[in-house]
Amino acid sequence: MVGQLTTDVQPMVDDDIVLLTVPADGGYLGVLRTATAGLAARLQFALDEIEDLRIAVDEACAMLLAIAPRGTELRCRFAVTDDALTVEVTVPTVPEARLPSESSFAWKVLTALTTSASASTSGSEATIRLLSRRATAH
Repeated sequence: MVGQLTTDVQPMVDDDIVLLTVPADGGYLGVLRTATAGLAARLQFALDEIEDLRIAVDEACAMLLAIAPRGTELRCRFAVTDDALTVEVTVPTVPEARLPSESSFAWKVLTALTTSASASTSGSEATIRLLSRRATAH
């Protein structure tokens, strides 16, 4: 058939990376929550798993916004595999900024709502990494 291309090659889900950059302002967190929910739904996470991940992303962003200078950007990297979603949120930081202790309530929330949560800081940036695996097979 002229003008039509057919193929039986399927895209590989384990290669999907989504990058979003928004102003480091709480008013833009809805964009990240919506992207999180959409990607988790694509992986067929259960509704409660999607909501847990949305809350975790919101909490991680709140922690980072507290140490980000005004006028900067929050970068979010979503890595999609066949059964998991990894979310890495990064912001520039003010000098000598510190994230809450891993024994803080905020960290307890993150670890309760995700498969794993970790943080790292470099001289001028802080990153929180969240991993959520789908609990049920679909």
